[in-house]
This record gives sequence, C-alpha cells and structure tokens, in this order.
Amino acid sequence: MNSEIQINIRELLHAKSKKITDPAGREVEILEDAQASKVAEECHSTLHNVYIEALTLGICPYRYLRNREAISLQEQLGLAKSRVAVIGAGGLGGQVILLLARMGIGTLVVVDYDVFDETNLNRQALSSMETLGKPKPEAAAATVSSINPAVKVIPCQVKLDSSNAPEILTGANVVVDALDNVQDRFLLERTTKKLGIPLVHGALAGFEGQVMTIFPGDPGLKHLYRNEGAGGDKSE
Repeated sequence: MNSEIQINIRELLHAKSKKITDPAGREVEILEDAQASKVAEECHSTLHNVYIEALTLGICPYRYLRNREAISLQEQLGLAKSRVAVIGAGGLGGQVILLLARMGIGTLVVVDYDVFDETNLNRQALSSMETLGKPKPEAAAATVSSINPAVKVIPCQVKLDSSNAPEILTGANVVVDALDNVQDRFLLERTTKKLGIPLVHGALAGFEGQVMTIFPGDPGLKHLYRNEGAGGDKSE
C-alpha cells in the first residue's frame, strides 16, 4: 500500500469513526463495518488494510469490541497482521477456521484435498446442504467471507506432502494440525520444525480430545504417538 492511499485511509478513518462507552464503562473509539467498507471503497483498498490502519490509529473495529476483555488493541493489530495455516478443514479444522476468523486473524491458509459429503453434516461446521460436493477449502473461504470479510483466505485443495508442504507453509506465523491420521501429522511436524514455525496439534475422538503446542526445538508428537505408523485417528 503506497503512502498516499495510507494517508487517505487514515483521514477517512478519523472522519468515520466515533466514540462510545463500552460495557465496562470505558470510552473507546470504534469503527463500524459499514463505515469501514465505505473507506475501503473510496480508497480502492481492502477491508483487511482498513482494519489494520484503524487498529494502528487506536481505533477498534466494532466487531472486535468484545475481544478487548481478553486482548489489547495492540494484540488485535498483531492478529490482523498474522498468517495462520490450518491443515484439515473437517470437524476440528472447520471450528478452528471459524473461531480464528471471528477473532480477527489477518490471513488464513486452508489446506484440505477433500470435498464435503452428507456424512459430514452431523459434525463439520463448514458443511451444509449448499456445500455438498464442494472442496472444503473453497467452502471455508466463502463462509469466512460471510462472517468476516476483512480476513484473507488462501484455499489450497491439495493433499499436503513433502513436496508441497514447504511452499504452502512458508510465511505462516503458526500452523494448526487438524489432520486425521498420524503419518501426515509427523510429516507436518517435520516441515514446521524445518521452517521454524510453531505447530498447534489437535485431535478428537468421540468425546475426547487432545491439544499440544510444539515449538521447533520440542520433541513433539513422539511423546503422543509411538511412531508414524501408530494408526489413524478420527479428528475429521
């Protein structure tokens, strides 16, 4: 974004924002979505860029007002500038994608080679009658856009393997493992360690689940699974 556009955005933000009193009794300057969209349109920019500029100026996008009880505006800005790769967009991954979008992550890379079918309707948040037969990353992009259009979604309908993983994951600040088999989890872990990216591992089976954050220097998955051939799981 060039400096002239940035200046124009900031001038419009000051004009279109307003001050309110939040539920905790604090005065806060906010920007409503409708006004943010007008700024983006007038400046030929994106809602993503407008939100980043607003947060930089200390203006809170109204949709994130309730986030302030947990994170600061500076932390919200950090989320808006962040890139998260979610590997697997089924039962676990779908919920993760929706929550990250609502929280305000700037860019989501969604990786899944599968399409939705009727057996997904009982548990997968991104599945619906309208998405049956559609690639899961494509459905994720459409759903996220309907919830938070300021979030960029990069859909990747591929099966992650050793040849494509480095290119797909490069640039991510965090990678989320929402896969459904142990072998692919180990491949993902090896790649994130080589790239120096933290990995959040998650798995579900029935009414039970597990979660672990794996930093590049950590032993990681070998503490949970005896070996790469330990069998599949049912996270999807």
